Amino acid sequence: MSTKYKAKDNDKAYFVTITTVEWIDIFTRSNHKNTIIDSLKYCQQQKGLEIYAYVLMPSHLHMMCRAKEGFELANIIRDFKKFTSKKIIQNIKEEHESRREWLLDLFSKACEHLKREQGYKVWQDGYHAEEISSNMFIYQKLNYIHNNPVKDRIVEKPEDYLFSSARNYAGLDSLLEIDLIPHQLKTFV
Repeated sequence: MSTKYKAKDNDKAYFVTITTVEWIDIFTRSNHKNTIIDSLKYCQQQKGLEIYAYVLMPSHLHMMCRAKEGFELANIIRDFKKFTSKKIIQNIKEEHESRREWLLDLFSKACEHLKREQGYKVWQDGYHAEEISSNMFIYQKLNYIHNNPVKDRIVEKPEDYLFSSARNYAGLDSLLEIDLIPHQLKTFV
């Protein structure tokens, strides 16, 4: 398995993308979006995840993040994906979901190639992590993260999207507390 886009150095911050199988737009429902936000909060409080920026799009999650000392980002992401997969499938089965059969069928078919026994697969294998190595990279990715919902015409202004750290940076109420990137970015990289 390639390590090109994996978090290899626990002292570094990364721009991470986690994507659903087949780019399924599962995060169009509040219950699934809330599952992600609640799970990120748990990872911050219990698993050592520091989040500097994020956006939850209909089929993927972008974050600028790192693991606190004594924790490993790869393990945090693995546990996050495992828990949220189970919770999303549970939500689909137990709550009103007009796309129930279609979603369960797609998530089930995503397991057909796996060697291990698994009923459903929500997330693509791995995660795409790029080490944050310069101030220019930070600004580029922060802009990309916050403008993703604008580009997709979900909102007109970045800070209008509830499931994004653009609200934190604009000084507005937010669903998830984050660690704001300091103005003196040299201490961050």
